[in-house]
Amino acid sequence: MLPRRAWLAGGAVFAALPSIACAQASAWPTQPIRLVVPFAPGGTTDLAARLVSQGLGMRLGQPVIVENRPGAGATLASAQVAQAAPDGLTLLVSNIASHGVAPSLYRNLRYDPVRDFTHIALLLETPSVFVAQPRFPARGIADVVRLSRDMPRGIDIASSGTGSSNHLLIVQFGQVTGARVNHVPYRGAGPAMTDVIADVVPMMSDSLPSSAGHLRAGAVRGMAIASTARHPAFPELPSFREQGVDLVASSWFGLSAPAGLPPAITGRLSREVAAVLADAALQHRFAELGGTVGALSPPAYAEFIAGEVARWAPVVQASGAQVE
Repeated sequence: MLPRRAWLAGGAVFAALPSIACAQASAWPTQPIRLVVPFAPGGTTDLAARLVSQGLGMRLGQPVIVENRPGAGATLASAQVAQAAPDGLTLLVSNIASHGVAPSLYRNLRYDPVRDFTHIALLLETPSVFVAQPRFPARGIADVVRLSRDMPRGIDIASSGTGSSNHLLIVQFGQVTGARVNHVPYRGAGPAMTDVIADVVPMMSDSLPSSAGHLRAGAVRGMAIASTARHPAFPELPSFREQGVDLVASSWFGLSAPAGLPPAITGRLSREVAAVLADAALQHRFAELGGTVGALSPPAYAEFIAGEVARWAPVVQASGAQVE
């Protein structure tokens, strides 16, 4: 049996643990943080990261450096972050492709989207859109369906990559309408949009924020938005539903870290991200781009991701899409 003095010493240590955790959280970070974006620059994932990173870096007192690592439908970078040290210095913009669709799409996925990460916050939700090169002859969704049947190969439609929600929107569009469409995957929305503007590919399925500037500039023409109604920032863009096609699809983007992140650092990140997202200027910028700011705690975001994995599994199965 331990002497009374040892018990008292042990009790003092346990009582000090919360204070130690708080001290660790307040001292962290002591060096720059890498925010990994699993797509190329120019897409919505990249935009969300860059808009949030500046305010987050100011609040944490260290630079938050955005690092683009595209490849394998966002799963390559996600796997790398899952294997990184859980010290709060490597973060990931988790998203619907890497953490919602990929578990059902990739046969040999090298991470579990829930168990292998500490999920911190939902940053942004956005509707999807179909856009076209301005010289493309179709003026609406009915024209796209008709032209796809008239063209020998059907119509090519680009997306940010295999497994993205925008890829699956193309698949669903073909299933629902009978249109003959060919998915053309890119390593991010930026390169895909460049080729649509250059008329290399006639159409693209994209998240609204990464298309917003190009739509306003007239570099691409909006064909349909996959929301329940027209978006207030783009009132001239008709929905799929009002064009007779029952399709609703959106994308989401959040902040995650490797599993095992200390609770004190998780809590600090959650609070600072919430403060960044509460900024009126940032909310206005997201709204201009057609996005909605997220508002989920770490446990709620983890639960949200688990629900997304379950929701997308039957959609992927029905599409027949599978990647080794």
